[in-house]
Amino acid sequence: MYPAGSTTEVKLITLLTDFGLEDGYPGIMKGVILGIAPDAQIVDLTHLIPPQNIMAGALALSRAVPYFPPGTVHVAVVDPGVGTQRRAIAARLGAHFFVSPDNGLLSVVCHQAQQRGEPVAFVHLDQPDYWLPRVSRVFHGRDVFAPVGAHLASGVPLAQLGTAITDPLPLQLPDPQRLEDGGWRGEVLAVDHFGNLMTNLTAAHLEGLSPLQVRLGRFTIPDLAQAFGDGRPGQLVALIDSADYLSLCVVNGNAQQATQAQIGDRVIVERQNPARDRR
Repeated sequence: MYPAGSTTEVKLITLLTDFGLEDGYPGIMKGVILGIAPDAQIVDLTHLIPPQNIMAGALALSRAVPYFPPGTVHVAVVDPGVGTQRRAIAARLGAHFFVSPDNGLLSVVCHQAQQRGEPVAFVHLDQPDYWLPRVSRVFHGRDVFAPVGAHLASGVPLAQLGTAITDPLPLQLPDPQRLEDGGWRGEVLAVDHFGNLMTNLTAAHLEGLSPLQVRLGRFTIPDLAQAFGDGRPGQLVALIDSADYLSLCVVNGNAQQATQAQIGDRVIVERQNPARDRR
């Protein structure tokens, strides 16, 4: 995580989208940004979020934000509702600024900021002076979000970009359920590029359960590994990943392919040799 109290003197903007790399859309957004803020530094977080997968975008954003300096502007566009009545929003969440559609994409970052007691403020982007002069119904990343992000990075106050709101659309994140024996019932939240299965359980949920076991369908994993290589090739292991979530992985392989697991599948964490089987 970025050192507390540090800041950045540069105009730093990150981009996260589901646009892919084939059609030039991320490059077009960068051109818009540099036309408004020519000295901006732009970092591509990813443009390979699965199409329309708001949850995957929200999780990827939350993993990246802590490692950028305060004052960074994050432009995130996973927008299946583009051109509809959904709002465009900008926010200050903690020490960072965000521009995105109002569809829950900022929910995880917002929740984390609230848990830390940090400032949270949202505006509805209803001031066209900060957009491009002509706005397409299908490319708000270019016409609304990129220019607003550039203006934010150039020092335009958040409050000047739109009307304050207190009701951003939340993303419904599944909460782990506590079990009678002290274990937890969670679920698969996301699948990454390597086929690792990220769950909604964190290291904090696992405290006091050692030695533990993890169950996914017909698969049972005894205890936690400390690293991807703590097992033989092809072995299914469970570990705490770099974002502090419990993940299921195959050593030198693909856990999603090996288990045929899907997002939403149930994951049980319990003490080894549980008194009763919940399947």
